[in-house]
Amino acid sequence: MGSNNFGGSHRLTALAQQLRLYKPPPSLCNLTEQQPPPPTQQTTGNLVSQDLCSNAECATPIAHHPERSKPKSKRAAVLICLFEGESGDLRVILTKRSSSLYSHSGEVALPGGKTEEGDADDIATAAREAKEEIGLDPSLVDVVTVLEPFVQKRGVTVVPVIGILFDKKVFNPAPNAAEVEAIFDVPLEMFLKDENRRAEEREWMGDKYLLQFFDYEAENEKYVIWALTAGILIRAASIVYQRPPAFLERKPKFWHRVANTDTSTS
Repeated sequence: MGSNNFGGSHRLTALAQQLRLYKPPPSLCNLTEQQPPPPTQQTTGNLVSQDLCSNAECATPIAHHPERSKPKSKRAAVLICLFEGESGDLRVILTKRSSSLYSHSGEVALPGGKTEEGDADDIATAAREAKEEIGLDPSLVDVVTVLEPFVQKRGVTVVPVIGILFDKKVFNPAPNAAEVEAIFDVPLEMFLKDENRRAEEREWMGDKYLLQFFDYEAENEKYVIWALTAGILIRAASIVYQRPPAFLERKPKFWHRVANTDTSTS
């Protein structure tokens, strides 16, 4: 990932430039302390990075640092791989997890997974997992930014990595049958629209929040994108299109608690 030899449309090129400049809002800067900074145009090995936040106190880059303050099993990364569809819309690659998996079986997810010992950073984790799960060669994807992390109830920090696939035709999906049942793509903008969407109120530790559910049908298959995956894609779409969703979001507070908080609560 991170090669400069990408073609693609002017729209994707402009989007890549836009996203390379992304900085988290000040209220979320404390969550970026364990994130690698976003990539620049230059490459050495994989990626050369720049600070996520303009103020020094909220940026502590770890992109090439061997140590982490959290155990490996408490950190994960997912790849938001964007490309331009045949009709010119911006689309994102998703998977349906295998029904034989122990956790989240049969659910829709972004390619990604837990950090492993050999991963240099979150970008490397997302790239490795995408290769293993769907056969996406990292050299085909231009990583443009890393978003602020989301924290699951059990304390796992999930870091979204945004990459652009400039030429979708060169990607030949190869799902890992042990992990992935299907590979499909959806328009990114759907996560800002109040269409084919519903929400359910939940409560955790006194915090009432809404879980968002998005229905999508492709090739006679029906999919439901919900919970953390939906939340990450709403955030990504809001950044890409530079506008908020057309519905009440009311996210769980625990998604954006300090990323290095250790918790065993289920």
